[in-house]
Amino acid sequence: MISIALFAMGFPAAEVLLQSWGAISLIAVRIVLGCALLVPVWILMDGWTRVKTAPWRKGLLIGGIGFGTGTVILLVTQSMTDAVTAALVAAMMPVAAVALEVMFDRRRLTVSFVLGVALVLTGGVVAAGASLADSQFGLGALMGIGATFIFAWGSRATVKDLPGMSNIGQATLTLVGAMIFCQITLAVFLTFGWWGTEVGVLDARGLGLLAIFAFCGMAISQAFWILGVAKVGVGIASFHLNAAPFYVMLILLAFGGAWDWNQALGAAVLAIGVVVAQRGDAWIEDVIPAE
Repeated sequence: MISIALFAMGFPAAEVLLQSWGAISLIAVRIVLGCALLVPVWILMDGWTRVKTAPWRKGLLIGGIGFGTGTVILLVTQSMTDAVTAALVAAMMPVAAVALEVMFDRRRLTVSFVLGVALVLTGGVVAAGASLADSQFGLGALMGIGATFIFAWGSRATVKDLPGMSNIGQATLTLVGAMIFCQITLAVFLTFGWWGTEVGVLDARGLGLLAIFAFCGMAISQAFWILGVAKVGVGIASFHLNAAPFYVMLILLAFGGAWDWNQALGAAVLAIGVVVAQRGDAWIEDVIPAE
C-alpha cells in the first residue's frame, strides 16, 4: 500500500511535467535521479563490499528487461492507443502476476482466490474510469498486455533470482539495469530524431515536481514494492497496483480537487477482493505438498 501510494504521487507531477518534457527524456531523467537516491542508500545500508560482490550481470539483465523494457512498451502502448486502453491494460497486471506464479512456482488456485482476483480486476477498471466500449484494442493493446507480463516477471525475478541480497539491494540493482536500458533508448531516439526527447523547464517548480516524480514516484516506491513482493508474492502485491487511481484522487483532493465516487467505489471493491484473496483458505497453495 505504501509503495502504490508513493507511486501515485508521481502521476499529478507527471501530468504537469509532460506539458514541456518529452516522454522519453522525462523517463530517462527520472530513473537517473531515482538511482542517484537509491545507490548511496544501498551502499550505506549494506556496505561497499556487498555492493561490489552483488550479482551485477544478472541484476542488470533483470532490471533492463523487466523494468526498462516494460516501461518503454507501456509508453508505446499509450501512444498507439489512448489513455483508457492504457488504464485497462495496466489493470490486467494481477492476471499476469498470478499467471506467472502458476507457471513458474507450480501453484494452484482456490475458488476464493480466483473470486478475489475477479473483484480486484473489477475494482481496478472502475477506479480507472475505463470502459471496454471506449477502448481501442489492437496491436498496441497486445503490446501493453505483454508489458504487464514483463513487469510481473521482473518483480518476481528480482526477489527469486537474486538470493542473498537485501531488498534495498535487489531494488537498487534492478533499477540501475532499467536506467541503462532507458538511457540507450533515449540515445536511439535522439540519434534518429524521433519524438519524446524534449527537455522541459528546469525552474524551481519544475525541479520540485521532478523530485516528486523521481524520488517518491519511482525510487522509494520501488524499494517498498520489492519488499512487498518478497513478503507476499508478486500476485498479491500486484493487486494493490489497481488502487493507484484512487490514491491519485485523494492526492488531488488534498489540493482542492473533487471527490470521485466511481474511484471510491472501485477502491472499495478492490479492497474486498484483496481481503477475500488473502483469507487463510484462499492463498495460492503449492501443488507439491510440503514434506
